[in-house]
Amino acid sequence: MNTAKHYIANAWVEPAQGGTIPVYEPANGAVYTHLARGTAEDIDRAVQAARAALGDYFDGPWGGLSAMERGRLLTKLSDAVLANHEELAQLESRDTGKVMSTARADTTALARYFEYYAGACDKLHGETLPYQAGYTVLTVREPHGVTGHIIPWNYPMQIFGRSVGAALAAGNACVVKPAEDACLSLLRVAELAAEVGFPAGAINIVTGLGHEAGSALSAHPGIDHISFTGSPVTGSRVAEAAARRHCPVTLELGGKSPQIVFADADLDAVVPVVVNAIIQNSGQTCSAGSRLLVERSVYEPLLARLVTAFNALQVGPPASDSQLGPLVNKAQQDRVRVILDQAREEGVTIAAQGATHPDAVADGYYQAPILFRDVAPTHRLAREEVFGPVLVAMPFEDEAEALRLANGTDFGLVAGVWTNDGARQMRLARKLRCGQVFVNNYGAGGGVELPFGGVKSSGYGREKGFEALLGFTSLKTIALKHG
Repeated sequence: MNTAKHYIANAWVEPAQGGTIPVYEPANGAVYTHLARGTAEDIDRAVQAARAALGDYFDGPWGGLSAMERGRLLTKLSDAVLANHEELAQLESRDTGKVMSTARADTTALARYFEYYAGACDKLHGETLPYQAGYTVLTVREPHGVTGHIIPWNYPMQIFGRSVGAALAAGNACVVKPAEDACLSLLRVAELAAEVGFPAGAINIVTGLGHEAGSALSAHPGIDHISFTGSPVTGSRVAEAAARRHCPVTLELGGKSPQIVFADADLDAVVPVVVNAIIQNSGQTCSAGSRLLVERSVYEPLLARLVTAFNALQVGPPASDSQLGPLVNKAQQDRVRVILDQAREEGVTIAAQGATHPDAVADGYYQAPILFRDVAPTHRLAREEVFGPVLVAMPFEDEAEALRLANGTDFGLVAGVWTNDGARQMRLARKLRCGQVFVNNYGAGGGVELPFGGVKSSGYGREKGFEALLGFTSLKTIALKHG
């Protein structure tokens, strides 16, 4: 694998302008390889390769394949991911700072996405519609064409699987721009796709900086649909660039997700789930449960349990036995520290904080998990996405206040509800303004089958599950008049 080249049309390709980008290892802050610095020229080359794979009328080496044949190739790619499981996990861990258990889980999830969408390829049906006498009307679902995928650094393999996997299953050819902090696993996956028989141009990877390669991808006239996961600010720029040429976009833009705990909940069951939901991937998760809303009568008992749990947590190098690893880069570490320093200066109460593993070097991007209590709903900690292992707790008096607090941010991605009252479960689930609600659990183990996406500043459109396939197709109506 040549990290300083793009992977276009099943071949390693030199960057058009010859530039490279250093890659830093989060565990120690040292440069360990370089990536190709992509430009508009590289994006254009990848788009042309994808277009050639599709053919002018979906009759090219990729576009002309049947749904069954696409499914078989995705099955082979799933098997190849499992066969190279440890290699991919090692690449992901070194690139992102994930502890190995998380990197291995992400690799397994990638294989599962390909497996799921392989089985869905030939089940993407149209309909026949009742209409006037003398007509037969039917709908067919067709791929958009060339789809652009801007992948973030927090879950490269998983988001590649849910985005590119669905796009390929629907018959699109893909141009992928990974985040410059996390490209290595995806370059290897593209190489595996070629090895198992994907036609040249079906999957193309262009590495580079967001304001260069990413902007070029968003604005390219040959891109027929864009999938973006990242910040609301960048998402707006992507959508604006696409809107100038009426290109559809799917945006997943993060969250400030609440976990709402009522007095009748099983607190012992709540604690490990709440902790995992904020430390998973070092808190660098769009759906992280970063706000804890607790009914006042059980606020202190639950916090006492969480204090014990947080004080036992440890951040350390990926190879250590720590529960979480470093943040992805220095910029992210600095951003989190600025937010935490401001909270301390303003007197926000720290209830508990984890420790740093003795093997963690000073130049690594480490941030110990931290629990704040009695945080005002208007405070920055309670409203902005920190994207670190930072949990804020606040009490509520009744169901109405819990709902008001839960819906009281600009985001709307995920929510957790903890109660044994069946009527309350459904009331909250229907009234919460978000894309997913989990009752007496959080995340449902990832669930590749479960449609995922948000409302408000968390974006629009859905990924994961069968719903993602619909987003990667356009619907055509055909009306036949036969008398």
